[in-house]
Amino acid sequence: MMHCPYCKSAAHTKSSRYMSEQVKERYHQCTNLGCSCTFKTNESITKVITAPPQPENIPEAPPETVRECQTLGRYGSAFRQVH
Repeated sequence: MMHCPYCKSAAHTKSSRYMSEQVKERYHQCTNLGCSCTFKTNESITKVITAPPQPENIPEAPPETVRECQTLGRYGSAFRQVH
């Protein structure tokens, strides 16, 4: 909320648009009906106080080797393949 530059009453934002990625233009109107001043302001980012944490670079795990299915014989041992 801004204050009217003439009567110092509260002024509400009626519309806004981005001028760039870090600058916004706002149109305000005074809530004092006797004044009804309309004015515009520019809002901009001047400094970042605390930035969000950056994700850590975690090394990727090597892909797991795919084991072939083994058919177990009668006594629980795998069948031997004769070449």
